[in-house]
Amino acid sequence: MEFTPKWIAWELTERCNLSCIHCRCSADMHHKDHFGTEAAFKLIDEISAHYNPVIVLTGGEPLLRADVFDIASYGTNKGLRMAMATNGILVSDAICEKIKDSGIKIVSLSLDGKNAATHDDFRKVKGAFEGTLKAAKLFKKHDIPFIINSSFTQRNKDDIPEVYRLAKSLGATAWYLFLIVPTGRGEELLSELVQADEYEEILKWHFEKEMEENDILVRPTCAPQYYRIALQESSKSGIKYKRRNLKFSTGGSKGCLAGQLIALITATGDVKPCSYFLRSAGNVFETPFSKIWEESKIFKDMRDFESYKGKCGECEFLNVCGGCRARADAIYGDYMAEEPYCAYIPKKRVISK
Repeated sequence: MEFTPKWIAWELTERCNLSCIHCRCSADMHHKDHFGTEAAFKLIDEISAHYNPVIVLTGGEPLLRADVFDIASYGTNKGLRMAMATNGILVSDAICEKIKDSGIKIVSLSLDGKNAATHDDFRKVKGAFEGTLKAAKLFKKHDIPFIINSSFTQRNKDDIPEVYRLAKSLGATAWYLFLIVPTGRGEELLSELVQADEYEEILKWHFEKEMEENDILVRPTCAPQYYRIALQESSKSGIKYKRRNLKFSTGGSKGCLAGQLIALITATGDVKPCSYFLRSAGNVFETPFSKIWEESKIFKDMRDFESYKGKCGECEFLNVCGGCRARADAIYGDYMAEEPYCAYIPKKRVISK
C-alpha cells in the first residue's frame, strides 16, 4: 500500500451549538478558534504542495466560523476536493448557495435516531432532529450531495434499520453506520458500547443490506472487522464482494485506514491518525503536516502490520481489517493492541488449541 493521505478531516473549530454525548473534542460554545484565516490558508498551501486529498471541514460546527467559505474557496482554488461536516442546524438557502459557490462538493449530516426523542437525546439539544431533516431537504433542493452519518450505542442500536430507511428516504448519497469509539465525551459511554457478539450481528445485517442496495451507498465506519465479515459472508453465498466507493471517499480497500490513507487535524493543530485517536503525532503550528505524515513514530507504527499485537497480529484477515487502532488505544492504552470489540478467533489460535 502507498501511504499517501487521501482524506483529511480538519477541525476548524471546537465551538458547537450542540452537546453530543459522543463528541470526540467535547465541543461547546466556549472554545476559541486557533486557526486564523491566514493560518488556515498557509496550512492549505503546505498540504496542497505535497498531496491531493479530500479535505473535510468539520468541528465542532464549521458553520459557526464566519470565514468557513473563504477557507473552502481557497482550498478549491488550490485544486483540493473540499467537503464539509455539519449538524444541519444553521443550514439555510443562503448557506446552500455559499456551499456551492465555494466549491464544496459534498456535505455530511448526522442522524442518530428514527425520531426526535432518540436523536435529540444523543445530541442533547431539542430540535436537533428537525434541524437535520430541514438541512437534508435544503440540500436536495439545491442539488448538493450529502452523506448521513449515524452513531450507535446500546441506547439507540434498535433504531438502526429505521435510521437506514430514513436516510434513504431523505435522498442521501450514502449512509455511514458508526459504532462508537470512546474518546472525548464518548469516554463516558464505555458501559453503553455495543459488545463484540452483537457488533458481529449488526455488521452481518449491514452486509445483507449492502448486497441488496442499489440506490444508496451503505458503509460501516470505525468497524474494520466488517471487511473480514464481508469476505466470510460472500464466501458462504458464492458472491464475490466488491467494495463500492464514493468519489470523495478514501478509496481504500481495507478496514482501518488510520495513519495510512486518512488523518485528522484538530482545532489546536494536532495531527492524529484518525478522528477518534487519542494521541498526537505532531502539531502543524510547529511542524509541517507533510513531515508529521511521513516521519512521525505513530504513523510509522500503524503502517507496520507485522508489529500488530494480540489477535490482530495473528489474524489471517489483518490486511483487510487491521482492527480499530483508536479503540485499542482507548480500551488498552496501546494503539498496537488487538481490536477489543472483535469476536473472531484467528485460525492460528484455533489450531494451536
